[in-house]
Amino acid sequence: MVASAQGHSSQGAGIRAAIRCGKWSGHTSGLAPDLVQGNVVILPAGAANDFLRYCQRNPKPCPLLAVSEPGEFMLDALGSDIDIRTDVPQYRVWRHGRLESEPMDVVDLWRDDLVTFVVGCSFSFEQALLDDGIVLRHVSEGKNVAMYRTSIDTVPAGEFCGPLVVSMRPLRASDAIRAVQITSRFPNVHGAPVHLGDPALIGIERLAEPDYGDPVEVRADELPVFWACGVTPQAALLQARPEVCITHAPGAMLITDLSNRRLASF
Repeated sequence: MVASAQGHSSQGAGIRAAIRCGKWSGHTSGLAPDLVQGNVVILPAGAANDFLRYCQRNPKPCPLLAVSEPGEFMLDALGSDIDIRTDVPQYRVWRHGRLESEPMDVVDLWRDDLVTFVVGCSFSFEQALLDDGIVLRHVSEGKNVAMYRTSIDTVPAGEFCGPLVVSMRPLRASDAIRAVQITSRFPNVHGAPVHLGDPALIGIERLAEPDYGDPVEVRADELPVFWACGVTPQAALLQARPEVCITHAPGAMLITDLSNRRLASF
């Protein structure tokens, strides 16, 4: 067990080291498949309490893995030597709801009042699906998962509100049934799908034009299967318009040292 834990730590640390020195700046789907990946939201302390309540009220799209103290940038609870200022492949910096820049690190922007939230990511249950023989086309094609804003509203908290964002994976009916069973075991990384089938029923008009990520073909013998997505907080941030906010770029997640298997509830 100790050797396994050390192996995970070494794998995660190696990938983060490559990210930290600029050798990897792309999406992280398929990287370190045994390790938990997280969505990142960094806010001033004045907005953090409302955002914490927003996550608590919307646990399916916003399952919290970690919350830092103000000014704390080392996330020891998630892994060895994780520096949230440098260890995400690409960041997005927002000012009053507008995208200002997409830097590779945020060292120069760091402040003593910034609070980091790490939210569970659907990449974490993908390995369980792959291990069961379910083909995930975006992984096999080297793409980022397709993500869409829906017509489903989240539960507001303070200024934070907005639509549920979902990620989509095309699956044959038999695989979709199995995927529901498998992902139900992982409530800390979005759990079971929120919708299967007709995307128009949740306000998605064009599957070929995702709001985030890359388009993925849905073949004639497949259903589009939709999971709640950790990009949802970014839609809420556009509504709240905090004076500053830092997030990951879609698909460019924080890779932790936590094992995906340890998140299974049964």
